[in-house]
Amino acid sequence: MREIFDGRADAFDEVAFLPCEIAERMRERLEYIKVAPVRVLDAACGVGADLAGLRELFAEASVTGVDISSAMLARARAAEAADDDSGAGWRRFLPSTLAKAFGARGPQLAQADFSALPFASDAFELLWSNLALHWHAHPDLVFPEWQRVLKVNGLLMFSTFGPDTLRELRAAYREAERTLGLAPVPHTIEFVDMHDLGDMLVESGFEIPVMDQEVLTITYKSPESLFADVTRWGAYPFERAYEAARADPQAVRGAVNQALEALRRDDGTIPLTFEVIYGHAWKAVPRMTPEGHGIVRLEDIGRGPKRNR
Repeated sequence: MREIFDGRADAFDEVAFLPCEIAERMRERLEYIKVAPVRVLDAACGVGADLAGLRELFAEASVTGVDISSAMLARARAAEAADDDSGAGWRRFLPSTLAKAFGARGPQLAQADFSALPFASDAFELLWSNLALHWHAHPDLVFPEWQRVLKVNGLLMFSTFGPDTLRELRAAYREAERTLGLAPVPHTIEFVDMHDLGDMLVESGFEIPVMDQEVLTITYKSPESLFADVTRWGAYPFERAYEAARADPQAVRGAVNQALEALRRDDGTIPLTFEVIYGHAWKAVPRMTPEGHGIVRLEDIGRGPKRNR
């Protein structure tokens, strides 16, 4: 995965419109939630497109970005440096005392896998992640790590792709396989259902999860332009899926293109669907110690059911 994202870093601007649009919608949701974090983490920050917006929203907070790709982080550092040199950087939003403190620190970026973060427990009050969770095969292993680095009552806000994402492309591959007499194989990563993600949040120590989703459609003039964007977005489609069957990749692509052509709408464009899932939840107050002992808070004493006398 690191190699895939390193390879797509230079061309990412050509498809950045989608995560930028989703980030704006996430910020709109965040405006309805009253939080004043001291430390914010952007998990899988990519080229750092969301960092400036987070620093603008939380002018007095320390904002850190992590990503698995060194090439993505190099672009994020370059963007931060250019921002500061222009005088339009995020430090202009800080009170003078904090601006001095941050001035010598420079961009706060780290290379890390977001399922194994290099931070102490209870380090952040807000964890933000935009269109990244679906890249991990086991989100049920990611949520506990995100819960670990959040403080109690800290907020997790994330977006990810749901199961309807790329449905036209999957259908085109199925049609191509049928036409060519090939056994069907996966061509995209498996996207997790919104309700399953909500269950994982609760099981990982979050409470009051709020999940919603919307479907966005991007249209293309040709199958080639559709494939170009899909390739720039990342690890799908899986071009090596037919190597074991010794199928001709060009024949497969030709059949897929033909199936996509059949999906053209009245306006002449080919649609591609993205199901975007939004979620936020709070880190719950722990009920057990790491050793397995129950925790009873002083404020909870006496709140049990009253006995009849």
